[in-house]
Amino acid sequence: MAEEPREKDINKEDTEGFQESPGGDSEAGTTVAEECSDLLSQREEEIKQLQEKVLRLAAEMENTRRRLEREKSEGICYANESIIRDFLPVLDNLERAVEHAEKKADAQSLLEGIRMTIKGFLDTLARYGCTPFESMGKEFDPNYHEAVMQQEVEGEPERRVLHELQKGYTLKDRLLRPSMVVVSKAPSEESKSESSGDSDA
Repeated sequence: MAEEPREKDINKEDTEGFQESPGGDSEAGTTVAEECSDLLSQREEEIKQLQEKVLRLAAEMENTRRRLEREKSEGICYANESIIRDFLPVLDNLERAVEHAEKKADAQSLLEGIRMTIKGFLDTLARYGCTPFESMGKEFDPNYHEAVMQQEVEGEPERRVLHELQKGYTLKDRLLRPSMVVVSKAPSEESKSESSGDSDA
């Protein structure tokens, strides 16, 4: 009868094939560390590139801000350039009219030259939306008229514009300057009495 193997020997034989080779854990740990190091290097490079991009964008924004401020400043300084350029021919005409008058030219031709200059002036204003408005014979409107005097006129309705001392102008749909006017008022009792006394005489 064969002798049965001892339990101690069986256990030893079964586990011999499962023993790990020396240094196995060390090699795996080294591989993971290398991968982590490579990944960290990549991330650091990406961060560096992003920082450089942010700095470039910040510099571009600062340059844009300075350029816009410069253009705004120049726009304010030279905002009236086109208007002034358009009025220079009017000034030229006025100077020519003065030269004409100094040569003792006839008054009629001088008057005609001044009228043409005024027309050119008004045409230039109209190109920019500035036009005079008519006040003579209109009812007094405080939104457009500035009454500097009242005058009693027989047969005229009250608050009627009798005379225009200075023209009023609008700029597109906005009042630029009111017209200075003389406005009619109702005759006073004293004026009525005097008028009736004169008629009786």
